[in-house]
Amino acid sequence: MKSMFARESLKNLILLVEDNTELATTVVDFFEKKGALVDYAPTAKLALNLLNQNKYDIVILDLMLPGMSGLELCQVIRREHDVTLPILMLTALDSVDDIVYGFNCGADDYLTKPFVLPELEVRVAALARRNGLKRDVKITIGPITFDRRTHQVFRDGVEIKLSKMGFQIMRIIVEEYPRVVSKSELIQKLWGDSLTESDVLRSHLYQLRLALDKPFTTPLLKTVHGVGVTFQNID
Repeated sequence: MKSMFARESLKNLILLVEDNTELATTVVDFFEKKGALVDYAPTAKLALNLLNQNKYDIVILDLMLPGMSGLELCQVIRREHDVTLPILMLTALDSVDDIVYGFNCGADDYLTKPFVLPELEVRVAALARRNGLKRDVKITIGPITFDRRTHQVFRDGVEIKLSKMGFQIMRIIVEEYPRVVSKSELIQKLWGDSLTESDVLRSHLYQLRLALDKPFTTPLLKTVHGVGVTFQNID
């Protein structure tokens, strides 16, 4: 495994935060054979030092770390470093509550242990793609075109008139696609801790569904029961 050191800004630079040395070696070797550059940190403290020295394209973060936990580290990264840096959390906890809490702490995706390396590779590639989308002014997903600059949304070339909140919900779903966005995550990103009425989000989602799907024969907005919302029927 390569030693940890500061580098100039490089593409495809991954920070792996994992206290299991055997697993970390396997992951590092796998990605470096794929052409990526990987820095490895067994503790949150070392990870923060590396984040201060390098600009990473993605962080693969184990939640069960000694000292500061992975969830705490995730929150620090979001608060003090980069709010857009993709974070993939590795966890042995797979309940819906654990996963939602991880997303609320700032994670972008999760993978439960044990996992296979090709799936980790696919998840990393998807996060890199979504992070690229987040930087684009105009995003096209299937029949949907989303324009950040003009605040316009089109479906099959037809402009969809959305409320201000509908546009914000749409932005989150578009940026996170194909990941399912939990309702808890939507509430946190839209209102923080200030939302007190539980039906407010449901009402906004209903209005968004009417605007996006009612004029067309095929619905696009999909509710995944017990998880959240995403798009369906995207070619």
